[in-house]
Amino acid sequence: MNKILAFLAAAALLTSCSPYALVNSETYNDADLASYKTFRIITPDEGKLPPGMEMVTYYNIAAAIREQMVERGYTEDAASPLLINLALSVEKGLQTEPLYQNYYPYYGPYPYPTYYPFFMYPRQYYWPEPNPNAQVITGVYREGVLTMDMVNIDKKLPLYSASVATILNGNGESRFRNLKGIAEAVQTLFSRFPVPLLPQYRK
Repeated sequence: MNKILAFLAAAALLTSCSPYALVNSETYNDADLASYKTFRIITPDEGKLPPGMEMVTYYNIAAAIREQMVERGYTEDAASPLLINLALSVEKGLQTEPLYQNYYPYYGPYPYPTYYPFFMYPRQYYWPEPNPNAQVITGVYREGVLTMDMVNIDKKLPLYSASVATILNGNGESRFRNLKGIAEAVQTLFSRFPVPLLPQYRK
């Protein structure tokens, strides 16, 4: 029993020291994500990279997301209705605002960078009509929060959203973490994803 308690305490300590924290994880519209068999990830030619993100970082994030999806039994397909959209917030301060408030049809947070993460594909193109009771996380305590939306893009139907902090080094230089760090951050991003890993990938 003492060994078990010691193990749990050590695990809690390691978790508390992790540089990655799941900010949110939510399924929308009673979506059955397991019913989808394919996926595709937003590409820079379909949108715009968030400020400060270079192509190599985008490719590293996309590769980590691709690995998580494949290990859950999905197949990447350019014609898939399941679109994975990406956003990055580089501002501080957690605020909650109604959908569409001060939100115009452009790619990113400008001219309100304090309130909105920068989505590669404009988020308002697939959110439902404005709902006065609908709230979204529109800012973050720390810079470097990566947000992932999953959308049935054919139906403009939001399916799932999750955010992880922080994929930046946190050393005041706002540099992205290395490939290993990004992979670990994305693993945290998928930590509460409703479709589990296939048996052969479970540890």
